[in-house]
Amino acid sequence: MARVTQKQKLFNGRDYSWMQFNRRVLEEAEDAGNPLLERVKFLAITGSNLDEYVEIRQAGLMQRIEDGYREPGYDGLRPDESLAVLTAEIHDFVAAQYRCWNEQLLPELRKQGIRLLEWKELGDEARTFAQGYFQREVDPLLTPISIDPAHPFPRVLNKALCLAILLRAKRRSSGPQVLGVVTVPRALPRFVRLPAEEGKFDYLLLQDLIAQNLGGMYRGYEVLAHAAFRVTRNSNLYFEEEEARSLLETIRVELHNRRKGDAVRLEIETRAHPEIVERLRVNFQLDADQVLLGDGPVNLSRVMYLYGDVRRTDLKFPPFAPHPLHLSRKAANIFDELRLHDVVLHHPYDSYDPVVQFVQEGAKDPLVLSMKQTLYRTSQDSPICEALIEAAGTKEATLVVELMARFDEATNIRWARSMEDAGVQVFHGVVGLKTHCKLALLVRHDEDGVTRRYCHLGTGNYNPGTARFYTDLSLLTCDPQITERVHMVFNYLTAHAEIDDYRPLLMAPLTMAESFLGLIRREQEHAQAGRPAHIVAKMNALLEPSVIEALYAASKAGVQIDLIIRGLSILRPGVPGLSENIRVRSIVGRFLEHSRIFQFANGGELEIYLGSADWMPRNLFERCEVVFPVRDAAAKARIHDEILPAYLADTVKARLQQPDGTYLRAGKLLKDAPPFGSQDFLMQLAEGKADLDAIPKATESRHAPSPKSRKRPAKSPTKKAAAAAD
Repeated sequence: MARVTQKQKLFNGRDYSWMQFNRRVLEEAEDAGNPLLERVKFLAITGSNLDEYVEIRQAGLMQRIEDGYREPGYDGLRPDESLAVLTAEIHDFVAAQYRCWNEQLLPELRKQGIRLLEWKELGDEARTFAQGYFQREVDPLLTPISIDPAHPFPRVLNKALCLAILLRAKRRSSGPQVLGVVTVPRALPRFVRLPAEEGKFDYLLLQDLIAQNLGGMYRGYEVLAHAAFRVTRNSNLYFEEEEARSLLETIRVELHNRRKGDAVRLEIETRAHPEIVERLRVNFQLDADQVLLGDGPVNLSRVMYLYGDVRRTDLKFPPFAPHPLHLSRKAANIFDELRLHDVVLHHPYDSYDPVVQFVQEGAKDPLVLSMKQTLYRTSQDSPICEALIEAAGTKEATLVVELMARFDEATNIRWARSMEDAGVQVFHGVVGLKTHCKLALLVRHDEDGVTRRYCHLGTGNYNPGTARFYTDLSLLTCDPQITERVHMVFNYLTAHAEIDDYRPLLMAPLTMAESFLGLIRREQEHAQAGRPAHIVAKMNALLEPSVIEALYAASKAGVQIDLIIRGLSILRPGVPGLSENIRVRSIVGRFLEHSRIFQFANGGELEIYLGSADWMPRNLFERCEVVFPVRDAAAKARIHDEILPAYLADTVKARLQQPDGTYLRAGKLLKDAPPFGSQDFLMQLAEGKADLDAIPKATESRHAPSPKSRKRPAKSPTKKAAAAAD
């Protein structure tokens, strides 16, 4: 019988928890209740999720093993034990992905007139078109290679799709077999759109089209077999920051090296000839369990192309228009509005435009004297970055950019250089710490002669594109205490100038961890004294052992704890004598749940915080993070009475975590609860088609007393309401 360690009694495994999360995404691809093309999109997301996990987490485990690490992880398993469990899980998961594609999605797509065809299924017109496309667009980009003493195996780039070809020289019919390699051009779509009837969509995989033309590329050879394959490489960045003369230049070089890291996975078609598989495995120095076979397109993330190319709105979620922010009658601009009250926005239900406009207006407004901004991830055509460049011509403009935002390094480097050229003061944060906080600070000499600070604090990145499908919260405020402390955070980021107390902000790595532990202990004390004690926390991941142990202690004291965690959670809820008062739920749906909300009943004096940090070691100790209070009564009531109750009542897209780390759909466990989807409800609420009375009472939680009535506070005063207020 396997030995159960003390850690395993307290924590589930991190890797197992991540695989459970990606399985929840796969469930959405399998769910016939979702529109068909949305299901295809979810399957593509599972592929891209797995790619990143393999090239970062699995590669990191392999690296630790090679470096001789033997220290057990959260779950009591050594790195080699974790890797063995993870590898088995990945093989099982990949099989489930292809079952979903072949047994569910492909047949349903065919029923809708969307066909992925093999060459033998093509008619004469389609073959003529495909061959013409090959000659015009594909062949000029191909470089066929045969492996021999004069031509060593090519350096296959990370995640590049390739064809491996088993060849034999025609003049040596009994001679040795030779391996050939052709890289499929990344510049071209993986699906070739073929002529079809009106309203129909026929496609051919690009690698299949190339495979039909291998004979022309390898004249003098007999093509014995071919197979599509892809290699995933270790994509961690390695360098010593202290020794780097230029952080920007160092990361630029490491981005180049990333494409050439050690191979950690080989994906190849199930029908591949065994000789091809073995030659590739040996060449890339992989073990047999690092070879994954796929019965379908290699790289399922590429099926996302179908979602964008197929113009069938009936097979997608209905369009949704975010709620715009309307200024009240007394306000001529956003700065006037913020002097009246704070503004809290819940994206994507509320438009992200006010955040962009806040920065853009600051750049244009002659009364704004200076602008400061952090940047972790953004779009390549970021209007916020353009506004900072514009501002640099007339006022002090400062940017703190994180160059090590994984997989966004190249975009951030380009923006950093463009801003430096325009005169923006660009800083790269504190050495050894990622700058992950989301802050924008403006200093304005207002019309009344008073100089004030205005700021935006958020839970998500300054990216208008992802703001359309990530759920996040924004706070716009001119609260003197908050804005003054935001100013001190920027001083820390640009000059490493620390102060002892950042309250009312929680600031990582300096005060946040201890502050959160203090807030949890305070709830424990309230419970022991018989006062209201309840914690509701929403985040992306929960991995920090000290926080989990504090939650266990609070649960034992009687604190009711509801955790809404989209991804990883190693806490074990519902364990008698340990965590019977803790409930963990994950919501995976149309929008990516990204907001972080921390609510504490505090004996009846409700406190709510928002921020950029999860309860993970990296957020609490290895990043510059900011968590900030919600002080405005209407904003606080909105979070308490609208947002959190909706998530806690979800029985459609919510899954409840079991003590062993598995997840079960809430609708199956809470059979008496009515069907209720939080995201659908919040969209209807934004469109004025629902009210708070539509939220069922969450049967598995005890919600804290409301600071206000259950009536929803007005987000955007109408002219009539504003006139009445005047």
